[in-house]
Amino acid sequence: MLDSAAGLHRADRIIWLLTVGVAAIVLAAAAVFDFTVVWRSFLAPGATVVVLVAGQWLYRTRRPDPRLGGALGATAQLIAFAAVAAPLSYLGAALALPLRDGWFDGIDRASGFDWRALLTFMNVNATLHPAFRAIYLSLMPQTVVVVLALGWAGKLSQLRAFMLAFILSTLAVIAVAAVVPAAGVWAYYDIQPADFPNIVPATRELHLAVFNGLRDGSFRLLLGAGAEGIITFPSLHSALAVLLAAALWPIPVLRWIGAAINAVMLVSIPVDGGHYFIDMLAGIVIAIIALYAATRMVQRNDATAAPAAIALAK
Repeated sequence: MLDSAAGLHRADRIIWLLTVGVAAIVLAAAAVFDFTVVWRSFLAPGATVVVLVAGQWLYRTRRPDPRLGGALGATAQLIAFAAVAAPLSYLGAALALPLRDGWFDGIDRASGFDWRALLTFMNVNATLHPAFRAIYLSLMPQTVVVVLALGWAGKLSQLRAFMLAFILSTLAVIAVAAVVPAAGVWAYYDIQPADFPNIVPATRELHLAVFNGLRDGSFRLLLGAGAEGIITFPSLHSALAVLLAAALWPIPVLRWIGAAINAVMLVSIPVDGGHYFIDMLAGIVIAIIALYAATRMVQRNDATAAPAAIALAK
């Protein structure tokens, strides 16, 4: 992919338009469906975004440094989108459509996957589990590494493609989860602490209070920071593991490290994320489609921008 300035600016506009569109949907839905926006939870993300965008402007116009400006801008996009996507997932859960855990459990069983067997394996091999848990929780640090590494390496088109794929995957996961919601394995299998005495999985049943509150109307707060991850199907963690590994692949020194870490993350997701196996497959499929679509969008922006840049240079 070419890194034409006009093409990169077009990709940035698409990313910001998607983010602003999600924010508008959240605000409109909050007014219509009697949700309360907890504005103070948006202060830290909002202030951080303002500082990062100011830095991007500085290194785009006053002290031109496309690599640093690109990394700062992508970080701002990531924080801004995450702040509005979390409440969007809450609104989806509040639709309270019938739970489909039975479907997903049935698909797993028909495919020969045994979730309880994996839990037992993790519990028996308790010395291994802290590593799996740590890698499961590495999603945000990895994302920061991707943004900084692609920016520092000057792979600015790949950075925009990653951000677009991140956003498209998240929106697809939220939409599907709203239509076919699930409470997750901890609730459906009625897993008790006695079933895993030697380990402490990352998520367990921690999301259920908010998830059930959204469904029965007893929880009506929209948070920008501090929101619970409440989506079971499809697995967003699985989608992002694929996107992270793909984003690090063009950087030789990080290529195999990223592939190994995210392969282990995929193994950790059923137990530490409380996911059915079919959740993971759906998340992976969404990531592949989103990455293809995002790459094509960025390539098209570059292709249309290049002739214009050449004409201006003549």
